[in-house]
Parts: sequence; C-alpha cells; structure tokens
Amino acid sequence: MPNERARRQAKVLRSEPLFQGRVFALRRDRVREPSGLVATREIIVHPGSSVVVPVLPDGRIVLIRQYRHAAGQYLWELVAGHKEPDESFLEGARRELREETGYTARRITKLLEIFPSPGLLGERMEIFLARGLVKGKARPEDDERIARHAVTLGQAKSWIRKGRIRDAKSIAGILYYASFARTKR
Repeated sequence: MPNERARRQAKVLRSEPLFQGRVFALRRDRVREPSGLVATREIIVHPGSSVVVPVLPDGRIVLIRQYRHAAGQYLWELVAGHKEPDESFLEGARRELREETGYTARRITKLLEIFPSPGLLGERMEIFLARGLVKGKARPEDDERIARHAVTLGQAKSWIRKGRIRDAKSIAGILYYASFARTKR
C-alpha cells in the first residue's frame, strides 16, 4: 500500500562518520530504503535552524544582509541561525531575532517547516512569524557583520522576483507569510 510504504523509514545497515565540525557532521550510511532499494547515502547531519519573519507594526519586514562565504556574496535574508544544543526551535528563533536585529517579539508563532536540501542535508528549518516587535540592541556573533533593512511586503516580493532575495529559506518564509499568514490591513 502506498500510504503504509510512505510511513516506513529506511533501515540503516551501516553508518560511518566522516567528519565532525562545530555546526554539522558528515556521515556515510548504507541503507535499505522503504521501497527495498539498498543504497549508499552521504548525509550532512545538522541540528536544525530557526528562521524568523520579523514584522514591524507598520507591516514592514525586517531583513538582514550579510556575507555568505559558501555563496561567495552578500545576501538579503530573513533572520536565522542553527539551533544550539538543548534549545528548542522557538528558543532559537527568539535568540536569533535578538542577536541579529536587537528586536524581541511579544508574539511569535510557527508558520511552517522546510527541508532546504533533503537529498543530502538532514537540516530541518522551522520558520516563525514575529510580531509585536520591541526595539533593542543587536548583539551579533563575533564573526557576523549584519546590516538591517525594513521593507514592505510588496518590496520583498519584488526583490524575490528580481533576484535580489535568492536565499531559499527567505523566499519560502516571505511567500508563505504573504499567501497564508498576513493579516489584511
């Protein structure tokens, strides 16, 4: 039955750690997938990330811009960061919002969760909507140089359409908010 097969998980036959870094690990698994296929899969193991769509009282969205070495360029993004050990996604969202923008949120609700690259990356991202923002002092990590800019939803969508916002988590979060979570003014 298709539904029963969809609920089953792969059986790991062998797992070999290849690398352990500060934020993620890499391993090679020999697995029997739910379909019966036996395959070797190299997986990036990641604790998960919290992503925040910070919405100001006037409806503008706070974006951040920072250099992303893996992409080789500066990117406009939503607030985000990996979960710390023993931290919930919600706690991570509150921490990242405060660190990267200085804002705290009176109300924060989960919008959705995504897997940014499920073919090789085990990272789950939970995307939250933050409202009732209270301004404070940003405290970025030592290796972060972050610029902040608030844009209207129309501007954010235009930036996506024009390729100015190209980060997948940000595109997913902004478009989900625009389509399903925004309260009409």
